[in-house]
Amino acid sequence: MSIKSDHRHLYLQVIDRIKHDIETGVYKEKEKLPSEFELAKQLGVSRATLREALRVLEEENVIIRRHGVGTFVNSKPMFTSGIEQLSSVTDMIKQAGRKPGTIFLSSSIQSPTEEDIKRFQCSKDEEILVVERVRTANNEPVVYCIDKVPCKYLPKGIAYEKESLLEILHNEANRYIAYAVTHIEPLGYHEKVSPILECDPESALLVLKQLHFDENDEPILYSIDYFKSDKFSFHVLRKRV
Repeated sequence: MSIKSDHRHLYLQVIDRIKHDIETGVYKEKEKLPSEFELAKQLGVSRATLREALRVLEEENVIIRRHGVGTFVNSKPMFTSGIEQLSSVTDMIKQAGRKPGTIFLSSSIQSPTEEDIKRFQCSKDEEILVVERVRTANNEPVVYCIDKVPCKYLPKGIAYEKESLLEILHNEANRYIAYAVTHIEPLGYHEKVSPILECDPESALLVLKQLHFDENDEPILYSIDYFKSDKFSFHVLRKRV
């Protein structure tokens, strides 16, 4: 089982071998890998080389290391999307062949914060609708969502329990969201969100903070979405300029 058959750095060979073993079912999702001593012996490399490979694999979310417990194969993301594509959570879940659902938590009318005034270019007297929901896939909670919309954009009586706020804004408020400015932040365990999403203590979250604009470049919707990182994967197409 030795991998000293090509001229690349050994840790790169180890990375490829472990990935291959995961892809071919030698190690299954959520399965514990052999100890560092056993795995290094099997692969014919030093423990230092193995540790460097495991460090890279952990950064790539291929594995997860639990202190005092061991190293485990991470679950493959159910949902993947190009971050340059503005898709609703509902569409992402549907495209993965799952049934989208919503757990409505709360809605309230609030005065704008200083950040709201800046992002929406509104006055301090305007009102902001804040909606808190959990999005589900086949009844499993996968995304915790906080959405903010200036009340002036919304007709009264809209049912915010519906699944896509983008569709609500388009169909019922005649506001078509054309693009969004997005910031992505990795986050560890969150005292409020992680239990709601039924995350393991070691599971990380991906936080997308997005300011959505309509076709007239007017800021309409601000959202903070907490995605389970073992369920969602985002990528971006970068072009040379």
